[in-house]
Amino acid sequence: MENGLMELIMHRRAIRRFDTRQIDEDVLRQILNAGLYAPSAGGRQSAIFAVCQDREVNKRLGKIKRANSSPRMAKGGNYISKEQPSIADDPKLTDAFYDAPTVITFFAPKHFLFSGEDCAVAAENMMLLADSLGVGSCYIGQGGTAFADPYGQEILKKWGIRPDYYAVMQLLLGYPKEGDRHPRPKPRKPGRMIRV
Repeated sequence: MENGLMELIMHRRAIRRFDTRQIDEDVLRQILNAGLYAPSAGGRQSAIFAVCQDREVNKRLGKIKRANSSPRMAKGGNYISKEQPSIADDPKLTDAFYDAPTVITFFAPKHFLFSGEDCAVAAENMMLLADSLGVGSCYIGQGGTAFADPYGQEILKKWGIRPDYYAVMQLLLGYPKEGDRHPRPKPRKPGRMIRV
């Protein structure tokens, strides 16, 4: 028997090449709602989603993030994606947000044990719903590096981010670039499940 949710899970892939058009407002609202209904430790719902659709701000923060990131560059067939290269695959990529029209930064309390996990499950909900609505997404870790200079600090103040919160990660959203083929899944590695 077919299961639509499982098909969706198997279809979703990271998208790093986006069309220039912005996400429809109703579609974005649905995606954000999926994040709001994600599980959170103790039901605290403490993660904050800062949605930025200002291309200039996103571009500048993406460049700051790239400058402050030091990914292990892909070598000898050890790549993130041949079809849609990441900043670890292609040193010529200068925007760690890949020109995505919508960038959501997930903020969470600095001193809460499960802040990262709360953001990750919200992002997964959003990525799955985005895929079902024809929107591409890409999870970007180490969120704080985008704010690691005076401009980034100004943005945090402008957005009203509390000092006891930190940027956990970013989620990039946008319609996939026209003409791009949907990335193929990598074969599943054996031996990853142990039944005890």
